[in-house]
Amino acid sequence: MKMKQVAFLFLIFLASQTVHSWKKDEFRACDQTPFCKRARFRKPGACTLIAHDVSISDGDLTAKLIPKAPHDQDQDQIKPLTLSVSVYQDGIMRLKIDEDPSLDPPKKRFQVADVVISEFETRKLWLQSASTEKINGDEGGLSSVVYLSDGYEAVLRHDPFEVYVREKAGNRRVVSLNSHGLFDFEQLRVKKEDEDWEERFRGHTDTRPYGPQSISFDVSFYGSDFVYGIPEHATSFALKPTRGPGVEESEPYRLFNLDVFEYLHESPFGIYGSIPFMVSHGKSGQSSGFFWLNAAEMQIDVLAKGWDAEGGILMPTEQSRIDTFWMSEAGIVDTFFFVGPGPKDVVKQYVSVTGLPAMLQLFSTGYHQCRWNYRDEEDVENVDSKFDEHDIPYDVLWLDIEHTDGKRYFTWDKMLFPHPEEMQRKLAAKGRHMVTIVDPHIKRDESFHLHKDASQRGYYVKDATGKDYDGWCWPGSSSYPDMLNPEIRSWWAEKFSYDNYVGSTPSLYIWNDMNEPSVFNGPEVTMPRDALHVGGVEHRELHNAYGYYFHMATAEGLLKRGDGKDRPFVLSRAFFAGSQRYGAVWTGDNSADWDHLRVSVPMVLTLGLTGMTFSGADVGGFFGNPEPELLVRWYQLGAYYPFFRGHAHHDTKRREPWLFGERNTALMRDAIRIRYTLLPYFYTLFREANVSGVPVVRPLWMEFPSDEAAFSNDEAFMVGNSLLVQGIYTARAKHASVYLPGKESVVRP
Repeated sequence: MKMKQVAFLFLIFLASQTVHSWKKDEFRACDQTPFCKRARFRKPGACTLIAHDVSISDGDLTAKLIPKAPHDQDQDQIKPLTLSVSVYQDGIMRLKIDEDPSLDPPKKRFQVADVVISEFETRKLWLQSASTEKINGDEGGLSSVVYLSDGYEAVLRHDPFEVYVREKAGNRRVVSLNSHGLFDFEQLRVKKEDEDWEERFRGHTDTRPYGPQSISFDVSFYGSDFVYGIPEHATSFALKPTRGPGVEESEPYRLFNLDVFEYLHESPFGIYGSIPFMVSHGKSGQSSGFFWLNAAEMQIDVLAKGWDAEGGILMPTEQSRIDTFWMSEAGIVDTFFFVGPGPKDVVKQYVSVTGLPAMLQLFSTGYHQCRWNYRDEEDVENVDSKFDEHDIPYDVLWLDIEHTDGKRYFTWDKMLFPHPEEMQRKLAAKGRHMVTIVDPHIKRDESFHLHKDASQRGYYVKDATGKDYDGWCWPGSSSYPDMLNPEIRSWWAEKFSYDNYVGSTPSLYIWNDMNEPSVFNGPEVTMPRDALHVGGVEHRELHNAYGYYFHMATAEGLLKRGDGKDRPFVLSRAFFAGSQRYGAVWTGDNSADWDHLRVSVPMVLTLGLTGMTFSGADVGGFFGNPEPELLVRWYQLGAYYPFFRGHAHHDTKRREPWLFGERNTALMRDAIRIRYTLLPYFYTLFREANVSGVPVVRPLWMEFPSDEAAFSNDEAFMVGNSLLVQGIYTARAKHASVYLPGKESVVRP
């Protein structure tokens, strides 16, 4: 009886998940997040660290960071930090700061593995020497200068500590760190008897066994008028200031992968993915970039002009400048400075670190039809035949969670889908494919072979006490494979073989959803921060990369399945830096309204700018019932997304393109046909992205870098360098204004 009551309560909980939209109080704001609140309280010039024992070692510029002033005996001892500056081909500087392992810290800080590609280290330039110079205004302080690339130098200022990249000619700065003295590094230490390190939020307790360990610092972009990047947020393409004079919204941009139902547009709140990579651009037509390789929760402020007016910090005034403030709960400083100078150069430099986008198969550039859920094999056959009947091209039909046996992934509901191989072969006979969903939560059921195997092998993430973590998701009680462990990723990959995934065929591909990871009864609908991974790594340290490792393992599984001869197609909701190597992403659970149609453009542009070139938004909106005009406009715009898929929630009305009257069907058919007409062009652009990293869809200023009117335009975009697309974002529109960038005159026929 007790189990029935639990099941009943869980069903009520799931029902509430499908009815209620995002509630702000379910998620932490900065002032409810201690590390963010502490960091924002710091004032310019608070950092007292200086660079000591500066030298060249193993091809790097190295130093120890120590306090300048004698230490107050009443405070905790500040131990020296290790600093290294490395330089690489094509104008890339890497700065690492960590605790000194020789001083025996309580644990080794987590460094994100398997994101920086192995080829990158082969491009390292081994420094032989550094010059020392006195910079104007340093009052006797010295700086060490090393070669970065033709025309650029890397500079380490000793006192006060600061690192920046500059042009050789005129010493014009490009990107700098700690120019405002906001750097702070909370060192790991032993807990005192009277200290309470626990944090509590909405009934959940984070034990925080290693205490405060956050890092924060300021980063400045010179010659810049706008900054972009750091997805994923449903907001404008050009990032708006979050602190300073005239700023009403005082919440930072949050990077913390979360399952957010019906997310708000125009919000700095973090949603499904996180890429801590920012690009700047200015009136000079030049760009620069900054990337922090850190998978813990991050909060980033874009600071309005005049934010430091009371700080008394003297900065160069001859250059326009945008200041930003980066805060993370854990990890180390592992940062990359990209000098550009063009916008495409910055993107190429970034993907030289994190990897080029995967080359896709042609079919995946076509139209995808999805719904939660197509009921059974008869429904699948009917939808497929209706596309033919209405002469609408499509390439892929998708099945959501209801196709499984009780939400057990790699299985089929034997009543609804008794002949999965035959179903797939019928589609394949027409040159079509199928995608099924495989999520990371594994149903805790001793009769389920996947759970039994994972449990016996000890492959699940552990809770803070060392037991298999048990959370609630679609199957009910669930556990999650520890994807940080390469051994477990290999085990997972084997599950996609035809022998293990019974009922799968070569025309079946995969969708990874809920991999933030989503935990319905967890803090902020995710896994507790004090959960444990292989090697004692806390979940807080790698949270934003969990979905990345899951995506990686799935893609590797499809690659193995095809003996390395079949390019994988794997769609993932969660992502991190480097996810572009493994497949596509989409913008998650959007809504059927005009605002979400509008915000899809800056969201997709931001993903492309940060490496995720194969992305799109659910056409029509996942939640709600779009009016026919909105649905038509969405198809007309979505036909130019890199990833083109219609999808809908199970509570919505059916919305296949032929259900809205002959006129609307014709308009949607035309939009889809235009996509197919352009497939050779799209496929060529995907190949260009695969060899260069330059995105398929691009902001206007990427092709017209000196056109100032294009810098903040995110209603229109370029597809490659030859097509300009302008969406229609309002109901009953009779005309539209289209900005045509560049200096060339336009002659009307």
